[in-house]
Amino acid sequence: MSRAEILRHFTQQASWNKALASPLTAALLEKMADDFDSDGVLSALLSDWTGNPVRDALGLRLLGALHYAVLAKRDDALADAFPNRDREDWDIDQIWPEAERFLRSETDWVRSFIKHPPQTNETRRGFMFLTGMLNLAKQFRMPVDMLELGASAGLNQYFDEFRYTTQNWKWGNPTSPVQVSTEWQASLPPLATPLTVLQRKACDQNPLSLSDPETRLRLKSYIWPDQQERLSRFDAAADLAIERNIQVDKADAVEWLASQLKKRRPRVLTVVCHSVFFQYPPRETRRKLTQLIELAGEDACPDSPLAWLRYEPEAIWTETDSAQMLLDFRVWPGNSHTRLARSDGHVRLVTPA
Repeated sequence: MSRAEILRHFTQQASWNKALASPLTAALLEKMADDFDSDGVLSALLSDWTGNPVRDALGLRLLGALHYAVLAKRDDALADAFPNRDREDWDIDQIWPEAERFLRSETDWVRSFIKHPPQTNETRRGFMFLTGMLNLAKQFRMPVDMLELGASAGLNQYFDEFRYTTQNWKWGNPTSPVQVSTEWQASLPPLATPLTVLQRKACDQNPLSLSDPETRLRLKSYIWPDQQERLSRFDAAADLAIERNIQVDKADAVEWLASQLKKRRPRVLTVVCHSVFFQYPPRETRRKLTQLIELAGEDACPDSPLAWLRYEPEAIWTETDSAQMLLDFRVWPGNSHTRLARSDGHVRLVTPA
């Protein structure tokens, strides 16, 4: 991979992080770009990197390594420079020298850490699962079997136990430990529709067990350190996942889904769902998953319908340069398609589709 592509990735990722309201990580990525361009520590650290920096989310891997070191108290000086729950202010001119020193002194550890892709379970995406599921429940008036692809640690498996708050509607138990909020400008979901999830199953190539403290810390490290609200929501959702004993199968998505679709039950709506997952598998894997779902849809009947609920980059499904995510679903029998809403990866503002 050329130096120019890595440098361009750092700059591009910085602009994305800034747009997602994380000025600290944007500033860190800009420092990384300058350091790499001037043959600093990152140039040596990434000398043998052969992957695609955009597809591999290289910048997010490095940010995760630094945040993990802070959360794990691996480096006291670095941790002291970062913001935390008690002190949200920060100065990049204090943080970067400590980060640069850490990257230089812990090069082998950082190289090992960034071999693993970042995994996130943004709990605000529960808004999208909830909206889609309520619309599907209204359409079919059936209980749901949920099949989630690329579920990571499964934090959104119990999306229906979160408390949702917007400026014009609320849903869920007010005392839920997982409180999520956003600005909502799209059509209101059918909030009065009963929703019953009978079965929850999920898969991931590398599922993360939240009961393991080190694994939980790694997952948390990919949340940006200047977004304390997201960090707090993560802890609440992780506690709920452990309490509910969430299980995510370690499996190839194509093989797993093929097996699960053969087990569809009568008088139940089967919903294949995923969020910010479909952009990562190779094109051939995406083709196979699509084919699997469409073939299963051809066999669907009114007594055993099938839905495909997605919250993914709009550019995956349409010829567009849109950077937004699209919430939509397809249903069988009939192969109808419904667009519900748009937002970003963190679901900060939801607009009509």
